[in-house]
Amino acid sequence: MQFFRYVVTAVMIFLCFPLSLFAAERGEYIAIHKEGSGKITLALNKLDVPVKEESRLAERLDAIIHDGLDFTGLFTMISPPINVKTNNSGEKVVLNFGALDSVGAAVYAGGAVSNTSGSITLYMEVYDTSGAKLLLNKTYNGNPQQLRAIGYAFCADLIELLTGKKSIFGSKIVFVSNKTGFKEIYECDFDGHELRQLTNSHSISLTPALSPDGRYLAYTDFSSGRPALYIRDLSEGKISTIGKSGISIDPGWRNSREVATTLSFEGDQEIYLIKTDGSISRRLTFSKGIDLSPSFSPDGNKMAYVSDRNGLPQIFIEDLPSGQVSRLTFSGRYNTQPSWSPAGDKIAYTTWESGSEINIFVTGIDGSGLKQLTEKSGENESPSWSPDGRMIVFTSSRQGSKKLYIMQSTGENQRPLLQSEGEQMQPSWSKFCQ
Repeated sequence: MQFFRYVVTAVMIFLCFPLSLFAAERGEYIAIHKEGSGKITLALNKLDVPVKEESRLAERLDAIIHDGLDFTGLFTMISPPINVKTNNSGEKVVLNFGALDSVGAAVYAGGAVSNTSGSITLYMEVYDTSGAKLLLNKTYNGNPQQLRAIGYAFCADLIELLTGKKSIFGSKIVFVSNKTGFKEIYECDFDGHELRQLTNSHSISLTPALSPDGRYLAYTDFSSGRPALYIRDLSEGKISTIGKSGISIDPGWRNSREVATTLSFEGDQEIYLIKTDGSISRRLTFSKGIDLSPSFSPDGNKMAYVSDRNGLPQIFIEDLPSGQVSRLTFSGRYNTQPSWSPAGDKIAYTTWESGSEINIFVTGIDGSGLKQLTEKSGENESPSWSPDGRMIVFTSSRQGSKKLYIMQSTGENQRPLLQSEGEQMQPSWSKFCQ
């Protein structure tokens, strides 16, 4: 019996991470695009300062704002023409919209920054150049330690203004790294900045997932000698576990009050809904075989998950109100790690293909529109959508060791997310923004 338990645990870990182990709109908005282009051409001016001594402050904020907006992939960033500002009468400065139009700018953004006794004030203006229309003028305040937050607050406002959607600014990514010699959970900003360690178990911590409100972190921990689900209240530091025998692994949040995970205390490995205090809400799957890796539709009424009920792991979708189950994937040898898009229309997942390549695919929730996002670039796995659905973070071994990468949801513009020691894997992009 003890040997059987170890075999079950080994099989569960294999199904959870098979590819790694076996493969060598809110309100009105301004939609501004140049005809024929998917990006917004933005003329971003350097910040003005009241005194020369604050030029270094302006340079730092210029870089934060520029790099933040460029990271999103929404903009073609250009410098304004030299004659973008003119003096018409007295000291009044006006924008030369003709000059902006001549360089193809659809939107102009500029402003000023000052430091008064340690209080930072950023003032920004945004214009639609074609109509010479003021779209935004707003002041942002903070202290010198909050420059990134100040700059990102403007970036978030600009993107919501132009697209009508919440941006990625303020969102977090949690992931696993072995930089200390142990597999621990870490967190960073959406762009790889502000790295911090969340667990210090000196053991193995895997499959992190943040609740939609950002309050709870769920993850699999091996400190007790077996894989167990931990739910940590990040605001209070309290940790809840499930008081059941067997294993509990691979969490996925349905909402901010319930997380789904695989439990084996009834013999088979099924998915259950768990409350944040560790108590069981209800059982979700009823099939022979192993079910795991739950990912929920935005409304929480449907669940994508992995099951080997037909032999090899494939992705299924369950309608929770009715209990009806349908198979989503049919191509690919192993299909695992489903991730439901914020818009609810697509699911990204990992495939171990017949040629031993490990790649990320995306499909419609009815199985239509299948598209391969990565190819011929090492092992690519663990996709997770950004809160706005425009980007995907994932793990790739294309440079030798496993690192976090980022790409547009179309597969374009794939690049490393952060520079850090050790390997990084199993990223999960939060759905909330601070």
